[in-house]
Amino acid sequence: MKTILAYGDSLTYGADPGGGPRHGFEHRWPTTLEKGLGGKARVIAEGLGGRATAYDDWTAAADRNGARILPTILDSHKPLDLIIFVLGTNDLKPFVAGTAAFAARGARRLIEMTRGHFAATGEAVPQIILVSPPHIVPTTNEAMLSNFGGLDHLLRESQDFARHYRRHAEETGVTFFDAATVAKADPRDGVHLDPANTAAIGEGLVPLVKQVLGI
Repeated sequence: MKTILAYGDSLTYGADPGGGPRHGFEHRWPTTLEKGLGGKARVIAEGLGGRATAYDDWTAAADRNGARILPTILDSHKPLDLIIFVLGTNDLKPFVAGTAAFAARGARRLIEMTRGHFAATGEAVPQIILVSPPHIVPTTNEAMLSNFGGLDHLLRESQDFARHYRRHAEETGVTFFDAATVAKADPRDGVHLDPANTAAIGEGLVPLVKQVLGI
């Protein structure tokens, strides 16, 4: 059986756009992906609300720098056949990174770190799928808008995710997937997904993961 690590933020965690409890286990995209693979792989869900790609958020109690904690996570779950990175939305916060271009560069750093981590120990390097986040949609949620620097900034930058992520995926030789092709954010907060759209990411990844892993 193959082992897949789903490394992400609140979209992987299953945050509710209405501010309620996280989505049920059966609706989170890692669960949906594992179900779609028909017992040929297990998917380890490693999602943390607010996690960025490779930048600090000093306003948070938990360490949200995805690059700093990544080596620990890799060692915790190895050996791994595939890692799916779904990060970048939190990078758009002006006090974190601010732009889709910086988010994509941070995601590239995660790819570099993963390869270096396993190469250093002579272990097999897992395959990687780099996922660009869904687009942010218009919202009147003041708490979210103030946290992310305003609606115009959010809409403009999130629309640019796929362009930057695809380029870095091609340059580093990893597989690319655009989550905006299958999932849409909920206007209640403009960022998070309802259960159906959360599950849609997992469903959309099934054929690609099968192809990458040859299962």
